[in-house]
Amino acid sequence: MTSPRPRIGVLAVQGDVADHLRVLNALGVDARTVRRPEELAEVDGLVLPGGESTTIDRLLRIFDLAEPLRARLRAGMPAYGSCAGMIMLGSAVLDGRTDQGCLAALDISVRRNAFGRQVDSFEADLEIAALPRADEGPFRAVFIRAPWVERVGPGVEVLATVEHDGAERVVMVRQGPVLATSFHPEVTPDARVHELFVQMVREQAGSIGDRSGPSTSRSKGD
Repeated sequence: MTSPRPRIGVLAVQGDVADHLRVLNALGVDARTVRRPEELAEVDGLVLPGGESTTIDRLLRIFDLAEPLRARLRAGMPAYGSCAGMIMLGSAVLDGRTDQGCLAALDISVRRNAFGRQVDSFEADLEIAALPRADEGPFRAVFIRAPWVERVGPGVEVLATVEHDGAERVVMVRQGPVLATSFHPEVTPDARVHELFVQMVREQAGSIGDRSGPSTSRSKGD
């Protein structure tokens, strides 16, 4: 039976952790930080926040989280990545460091800092039909040193795009239980992106019936 309060972790090695925790707590879930493998094993889903993707990648390895996280993702744990989190969840990083790794939970190639530097930050109204209560209007998205998705695999659903320099750029995708955005919904008063992720976590928990973990038998900017 699905818990009425799913346990959703926020990866807390670097980045915009506090704002994601605030939004999740306001939605009534059991939100908690994740820094260690044993904490990862206890959550039903995970948010990977914005920050610095190269630093997050390095710290995942330092905290011995990289392989346990890949295992949880392979086992079907829902995950949501914003900005740098999108880069981490992708399968290829463009304009990244030569030693930069990613989690390959989404069949996408992501270009770092694609929209420019901090001074090029901007906001845009996005029509996102997949959001809860989408008929309430567009989502006001905040882009801060944001990436975009340059390649989308056949199993990936494009949920939102934004026009930039005469081209439509992919800024929100979903593949099964994994969601990612180029923008930072946690810094806005609109919680619908997080609501969508909470809904995904509940749906996945209902379909699996338990949590899979590598050590259990139930096995801002980018």
